[in-house]
Parts: sequence; structure tokens; C-alpha cells
Amino acid sequence: MSDATENTPGNTPGNAVGNTALREEAAKLDAADALAGRREAFVLEDEKGERVVYLDGNSLGALPRSVPARVADVVEREWGRLRIRSWTESGWWTAPERVGDLIAPIVGAAPGQIVAGDSTSVNVLKAVVAAIRMAREDNPARTDLLVDATTFPTDGYIAASAARLTGAAVRAIPAEGIPGSVGPRTAAVLVNHVDYRTGELHDLPGITAAAHEAGAYTVWDLCHSAGALPVGLDEHGVDLAVGCTYKYLNGGPGAPAYLYVRSGLQPRFDSPLPGWHSHADPFGMSHEYEPADGAPRGRVGTPDILSMLALEEALRVWDGVDVAAVRAKSLALTDFFLRCVGGYVPAGRVESVTPAEHSRRGSQIALRCPDAGEVMAELVARGVVGDFRRPDVLRFGFTPLYTSFADAELAARVLGEVLAERDA
Repeated sequence: MSDATENTPGNTPGNAVGNTALREEAAKLDAADALAGRREAFVLEDEKGERVVYLDGNSLGALPRSVPARVADVVEREWGRLRIRSWTESGWWTAPERVGDLIAPIVGAAPGQIVAGDSTSVNVLKAVVAAIRMAREDNPARTDLLVDATTFPTDGYIAASAARLTGAAVRAIPAEGIPGSVGPRTAAVLVNHVDYRTGELHDLPGITAAAHEAGAYTVWDLCHSAGALPVGLDEHGVDLAVGCTYKYLNGGPGAPAYLYVRSGLQPRFDSPLPGWHSHADPFGMSHEYEPADGAPRGRVGTPDILSMLALEEALRVWDGVDVAAVRAKSLALTDFFLRCVGGYVPAGRVESVTPAEHSRRGSQIALRCPDAGEVMAELVARGVVGDFRRPDVLRFGFTPLYTSFADAELAARVLGEVLAERDA
């Protein structure tokens, strides 16, 4: 699939002929879509049972239809009838590793390297502090923590706290400038794989290779990439990674996050939050901490079992799904949406801030629009759900497992109608 050559919205206002052509094209693309059958696995209607174009899966994924029954069974039988026995008989104790192994193939990791639990923020702290500690063991002169300058705010807050805990110094660097900025004083690099605001995809292989060449460790935040595109954690030698599961992985609000620690680094992983669930002998209740082997070393305390098992069920929608096919559809959807925006939206009314190149694009389109807040509110009222990022960005997330090309066409058409009415 080649990169889009024309993705500047607003080139030609909508017209009857063009509109019909785009609708027909959407129907043909949906008919040929190998992932179209996955759509039925999700709840995509509103409270009235009416169709909604849901383009906010990059904030909260849609509900897989099988999850409510699974959660009801956990509450009524596992908790209600088996009670404490479920820690062993229902597999509650091993759920963090089991769920981690379900996430692993989606992000390109072998089993035994991911543990699910805690929040993304907590896992960022674990990973960054551990990375700095390992770097200091290698060379005490490594004192710098590089963070991509447009990082999600919480990652920046946690990085600053990790620096205070370890005595490191934070340096904010544009992601594209990190390879040229790592050096003998660099301990660790923290980068968001996809920029949450613009949808720009950062160069994970290149940045990781540059950090390793300089002797530093990498921590990648996969919140906006896992489930939307191939990540290749093992392939590219990533050291540590974190991510949430309530976006493209559809785990539900407050679903557990996850922590990846490359197998070769697990014996050295020194968490700043040692808890009894990460102890080598948790029920020995020793006053001295001895870390467990493998992925469980990333655990802390008792996991949120209800959310954990809801996530486990949600991940079943990935059975048999090729992430490469997901990526191909994501790029096709975003290309098509941009063409539809160009066909329906008055010229010059919006501007795409998402890179045109496929190699630099995640699975969302961000459009700069002066009255974005009011426009998005009207879109939502008309059944097209995206989101608004202050001060002037409309974000549209494309989740290939359930977003159709008809959704993309209709969203662009309604956007054009809303803008035309506001400008009349």
C-alpha cells in the first residue's frame, strides 16, 4: 500500500456526484474487507438502539458483546459462590501473567514478558526508575533521562518524579531529535509510540537502535499504538514498554494497564514499587523482599480482578487476527477519510495535523478547526462520536476491528454539513 499523495482536507467542496461516488466506494471497500466480520463482536448502537459512528476508540474502545456475560459469571459464581477459592480454582492469582500473554502477540512479544495490572502511570514509574537504575549500574555517570517533548502530560509528570527519585535530570527533546541527542550521559529514553494529539507515529526501531548504540535503555508508551499497528517489541529489542488496554484493546474504563520487560533484562529489573505479589514467595510473608523471577517481578499488590477478567474476555476478539491486516485497514481507512473530508468539507475550513506519510501515521486523524469544541459537540449530537482536544483539534480514531469505510464516509459527510451550516 503506497502513501497517500493528497490528504489535505478541503480541496473540493461536496457535490452530489462526488458524494454518490464516495458512498459507492465505501460500500465496495467494506464488501472486500477481510476484517468486516469482527464488527459484529462489538456493541456499536446507542441507548436507543440506533447506529452510531464511533470514532473515539483511541480514547475508550467499544464493548465486546461477550464481556457482560463473563463479568456476570465472575461476580455471581466466582465471587458469589466460590469466594476465596477462586484465587486458585478460578485462576485469579495467575490472571496478570495470563492476560499479559494474550497481549503479547498484539505487540510483538514472546510469552512471559508482559504482566497486566496497575495503571499506565504506575507502570511508567516502574519502568523508568528501573531503566535508570540499570543504566547507573552500567555506568554511574549516566544521569540524563530523555523524554519526547510532546509526551502525554502524565508521562512527563512521572518522568520528573522518577528523576527526583533517582537523581537524574530530565531533558525534553523532540522525538525526531532523540537519535542525535543520546550520548554517554543518557541513562534512559521515554517515548510515546504515537503522539496522542496529532496521531504522529514515532520511529520505534530507529530511536531504540540509537539509544542502544549509546548504551542507554528505552521505555516506550504504547497506549496509542497497541492494537492499531504492529509494534515489534522483541524484533526491535525494546527494553521496557507500558500501555493501557481501554483504547484499541477494548478492555473497558479503568481496565488494567501492562508492563513489558524484555526477558534478558528481567533478572536486573529493580522496581521502585516492590509488593508482596512480586515476591518470590508471596505467602511466606517474609520481612525481606526477594523479587520473583520473570514477568511477575513487575507486579505490586492485589490486582483488580473484575476489570482484569473483563479485559481477558475482551481480548478474545483478537483470536485469529493478523496485526498486519489491522494496520493495512487502518491506513486505508484514514486515507479514505481524508479523501472524504476533502470532498465534503468547505475548502480551507479544517487542516490535517496528522502526517500524510504512512510511516509516520498512527490510527487517528487530527484536524485543526478554529471552533473545534462546538463542532465536535454538534457531531456527537448527530451520532458521529470523536473527541476534542483544546484548543482547536478534532480527533477521529479508527479502530479497524469495528470501524467501517461507511463510517468514515458518513463521519466526513456530517462534518461537512455541520461546518457548512455554521458558516451559512
